[in-house]
Amino acid sequence: MSEQQETKKQRIFSGIQPTGVFTLGNYIGAIRNWGQLQQDYECIYCIVDLHAITVMQKPADLRANTMRCYAMMLACGIDPKQSVAFVQSRNPHHADLSWVLSCSTMFGELNRMTQFKDKSARHADNINAGLFTYPVLMAADILAYNADLVPIGADQKQHLELARNVAIRFNQRYGETFTVPEPYISPAGAKVMSLQDPMKKMSKSDENVNGCVYILDDKDTILRKFRRAVTDSDAEVCYREGKDGINNLMTIYGCVTGKTMDEITAEFAGKGYGDFKTAVGEAVADHLAPVRDEFARLSADKAYLNACIDAGSEQAYRLTRPILSKVYRRVGFIDRK
Repeated sequence: MSEQQETKKQRIFSGIQPTGVFTLGNYIGAIRNWGQLQQDYECIYCIVDLHAITVMQKPADLRANTMRCYAMMLACGIDPKQSVAFVQSRNPHHADLSWVLSCSTMFGELNRMTQFKDKSARHADNINAGLFTYPVLMAADILAYNADLVPIGADQKQHLELARNVAIRFNQRYGETFTVPEPYISPAGAKVMSLQDPMKKMSKSDENVNGCVYILDDKDTILRKFRRAVTDSDAEVCYREGKDGINNLMTIYGCVTGKTMDEITAEFAGKGYGDFKTAVGEAVADHLAPVRDEFARLSADKAYLNACIDAGSEQAYRLTRPILSKVYRRVGFIDRK
């Protein structure tokens, strides 16, 4: 493929916070798809450590989690030679652009952000200004790269819409500057629910440890969690309204095996929920085994990880520098050297 053809690829930006081990929901809904997208798009993937400090962090833990998150990202299929994979705080253009964009963002827009309300309720002792304005930083993350597409889940639509509104407003005020990003929504597996409360999204904050599966859980732990998963009293493996627990398990099973809902229904016809839950646990554990092995290998090679972070961060800086220079000229700042 020629260099000219390569540049015609649409650009995708996505980021994830370094807040511990990825959940199965993170993996199926987002991270797994990142690796697949590398074939068809110019991909930029970021560990958003600046976002992480809206909640109180122990510095040593944040550094360790950032490195672990980066290793997990690579273990899940991100190739640092094929994609730009970096750490957000290593590219100062994100914070620089965030300030400029905050002056094109309306207070009312931020006040309507549902995640601010949710996080304020959970962290009532630390309702800081960053918690309120971090959607602007999220917009800066995307717009600094003129991303065409942003992979999002249902709970992130509001933030992408804000980024689009800010880009359009800035373009109208100062002339065409930013690409207005579009959502990229994966056709399957976009939302994995808690194994203990299938009406809620799978989350690290679930108080019930059996509700959330982590991609680094060992096989015995994964099997135990799936065997304890909440189902219903019908004892029929089929996807239909009112069977939230079974629907969730079928979705997960389909995502890791590639089977359709009809194929799963036929496979478990006449079998009990116990057999089905064990099969889902086995399939998930086997699917994640290569990820766990690759994570262990990468974690043992700190020099390689640091070299990848350095190279990715330099690439990111080079990509955003002309965009930031253009923004600064448009708003009237003296040109950067």
